[in-house]
Amino acid sequence: MAPLSLQFFPSLSPPLSLPSQASRRPVLLGGDTSSEAARSRLRSCQQRRNSGQWRSPGKRGRAPRREEQEWSRSCCCRRLLLAMPRALAACLFLLPLCARELKEIVFVIQSQRNSFHLKKADDLKQSIFKQAAVLGKEMPTVLLIHQMDKHEGAWTILPLMHDFSVTYSRNSSWFFFCEEDTRIHLVKLLKILEGYDKSKEYFLGKALHDDESTIIHHYAFAENPTIFKFPDFAAGWALSIPLVKKLAKRLKNEPLKSDFTIDLKYEIALYIWEKGSGPHLTPVPEFCTEDFDSPNAAHCATTFANFLPLCGDPVKKTDIFVAVKTCRKFHGDRIPIVKQTWEKEAALIEYYSDYAESSIPTVDLGVPNTDRGHCGKTFAILERFLKHSPAATPWLVIVDDDTLISISRLQKFLSCYNPTEPVIIGERYGYGLGSGGYSYITGGGGMVFSRAAIQRLFASKCRCYSNDAPDDMVIGMCFSGLGIPITHSPLFHQARPMDYPKDYLSHQVPISFHKHWNVDPVKVYFTWLAPEQKDFQDGRKHIREDL
Repeated sequence: MAPLSLQFFPSLSPPLSLPSQASRRPVLLGGDTSSEAARSRLRSCQQRRNSGQWRSPGKRGRAPRREEQEWSRSCCCRRLLLAMPRALAACLFLLPLCARELKEIVFVIQSQRNSFHLKKADDLKQSIFKQAAVLGKEMPTVLLIHQMDKHEGAWTILPLMHDFSVTYSRNSSWFFFCEEDTRIHLVKLLKILEGYDKSKEYFLGKALHDDESTIIHHYAFAENPTIFKFPDFAAGWALSIPLVKKLAKRLKNEPLKSDFTIDLKYEIALYIWEKGSGPHLTPVPEFCTEDFDSPNAAHCATTFANFLPLCGDPVKKTDIFVAVKTCRKFHGDRIPIVKQTWEKEAALIEYYSDYAESSIPTVDLGVPNTDRGHCGKTFAILERFLKHSPAATPWLVIVDDDTLISISRLQKFLSCYNPTEPVIIGERYGYGLGSGGYSYITGGGGMVFSRAAIQRLFASKCRCYSNDAPDDMVIGMCFSGLGIPITHSPLFHQARPMDYPKDYLSHQVPISFHKHWNVDPVKVYFTWLAPEQKDFQDGRKHIREDL
């Protein structure tokens, strides 16, 4: 029979220490270590415990003390432990806890419909199932957000609270939410959750905070922005069932009022906090965003795969056409920044303006400049890409003239996507998702389109309702109507590095930032995005100066 090995714990790192009683005895490899044999021995052990057939040093005529029970349990299970690898033995010592708690957790993975993301979400789901199987338990409930099709805004979580409450509140104690790249150590997670009273309203997570008030959070808590904590979704976060039920009831009586979803993690925390009458986020140090093999992750119940996606060879530079939106008034200050920083990374690049200037050069699309929206200009760029770019060029990236972007990282990133599928990638925002609405890619961080996506768009009749309509929102509305999902990546950023918590950016390899306001954009580029920095090449996280 196949030996029981750590392949059943793909996210295990490093092994747990054995409880004190077991650690006094050697834990050896060898013997019959098949999973069935292990479960058989465990069942025997548990049956003897449950039937009272324990031999302990306690005196006759009285119930054994707790330490005597533990001694007896250790004796009974010693032979099982001797046949197990150390990490698995430690897990099995916690099986009574697992038996009681695992079925009470509902896992929710923030999955997406794109084929690359489907596989990542399924890998995480299978990891959870394999860990549960080795523990000999029933499979836990694992939900994938992308399968909740009846909710256009399912990814914003709050619209799901009613269904969560009705379907799972009777037999569950916790909802645990995580990203596709979150690594979960089930036994450690169960042990952490056991430390909280599941009958109370708890909101658990790794705490982030703003260092200064920021536009993406509407300058809230301006006097002291550090006071308000919100969860880092990469580390996972949890809601107790009493809190889920409370949120479901509140949402039924008071529908969501905000039209826009910009920073979901912040907005969920703000909604739960309810102007001070709801629970604050409780920081959990064991919810981590360290690399799973980091020596700093020994205590962690969750870790995070914080590297740049790469699926084979990077996409060729000639496979990416870059379109820069600009206008005459910014030719003199913004375009020189592009040329000084990332232009040299791009093999195919054009600047689209309302004025043709040969020294740059810019292309006049014949669309008058507008103070806002730019929908007419963006659709003209999309149409020009289909008609005038080489037909073999599969990718189009549209950026603003104050966007800073790493083309070399984009090459690696796009290796994981199939350009023959309709793909739209960037930082996802939402509009009106509490009552229908649609998702869209916010333009400042860059919008990435496969040629197939643009072809589908122009095969439809969806167009701008005016030249100054918001281009990113109209595009999102069009693709929503076509049933084509947009794909979110947190590596694209609508704002400046200083607008995000340091700890949030510390586990990212960013692809873009946006805005030159009150920063040195050249310094931002060479600090965060420039390919010359060797420590970026292998996708590891970095410490960067404040910007």
